[in-house]
Amino acid sequence: MSEYSREQRKPRVAVVFGGRSSEHAISCVTAANVLQAIDRDVYDVVPVGISTSGHWVLESGDPERLSITDGKLPEVDVTAMPVLFGANRELVVSEPGTVPSTLGEVDVVFPLLHGPWGEDGTIQGLLEMSDIRYVGSGVLSSAVGMDKHYMKVVFQAAGLEVGPYVVIRDRDWRRDAEACRKAVDELGYPVFVKPARGGSSLGISKVNSRGELDDAIVEARAHDPKVIVEASANDPREIEVGVLGGLDGAPAEVSVCGEVAVSGGGHDFYDFETKYLPEGEEYLALSVPADLPADVAADIRAKALTAFDAIEAEGLARVDFFLDADGRVVINEINTMPGFTPTSMFPRLWAESGIDYPTLVNRLLTLALTRPTGLR
Repeated sequence: MSEYSREQRKPRVAVVFGGRSSEHAISCVTAANVLQAIDRDVYDVVPVGISTSGHWVLESGDPERLSITDGKLPEVDVTAMPVLFGANRELVVSEPGTVPSTLGEVDVVFPLLHGPWGEDGTIQGLLEMSDIRYVGSGVLSSAVGMDKHYMKVVFQAAGLEVGPYVVIRDRDWRRDAEACRKAVDELGYPVFVKPARGGSSLGISKVNSRGELDDAIVEARAHDPKVIVEASANDPREIEVGVLGGLDGAPAEVSVCGEVAVSGGGHDFYDFETKYLPEGEEYLALSVPADLPADVAADIRAKALTAFDAIEAEGLARVDFFLDADGRVVINEINTMPGFTPTSMFPRLWAESGIDYPTLVNRLLTLALTRPTGLR
């Protein structure tokens, strides 16, 4: 398509969601909200779903169908019309038994995929090979931001403090499970056992004694054969910060700080139920802005920018910290594609910082459309 003809139409956005990871449903919920927020007077929107089996389909994009309703988690309709990216950035409908037809050139992809096979650099690599612009971080930064082990290695190299941890790879657990248990014992209990490359608090367990450890590792391994075990901070407060790429070459911006607190109902931490399900809301308190001394908030915000730059993130990220009882700021993780659900912290942080949800979505699309393709 010529530059002239492209100027005669609205930029076409492919909103890609779902995916093969255990966070499939949360990706659908995120997409429901983003699809509602995109200004259709400015953008032509094409909803593309990826089923749990990996099939790409042309979705309806109905926000109600993609929302959590009566406790039922949404999923991509695998029976919908198959689509794929063809030559010249075109989105092609490829229904069996019919001649493929094109939906036209895609100018930018908004990949709302959480977890492996999406947030971890895989779809970013596909889009890079296809010379298609997209929202968010590139291949390396997405991969590092997904893997809690290598993330910590990079953070330490950048001078950020991380908490003690143990990595249990699949080969370690199979070869010598007792050695893995002893390594965790040295951290001291309680500990948090997590899939190394997961999110949305799926597969995470708080373990108070060795007797609970094996079950927690089995649960984490159901989501990822690589497990990370983290020592619990000393009576920590959980503080989260949003980072947003700057326009026209300007430095990245950082939001106000927010605080997450969970208590009651058997919830020991910010788990899946308190994050996403109505029955968990009564046990969750989100404070935006967080009640922090000005110097502590400034320190945390500066460290969020350091983390963003350390993994060479682009577009957006949410950076999570622990502020322990001794006043130490310990970085927990960075999320290169944070949730955009109604209860998600990232849009709340920016709303409090003066950027509402539709403006935030438009900002991310503008950032993606104006950056070059290829090596950056």
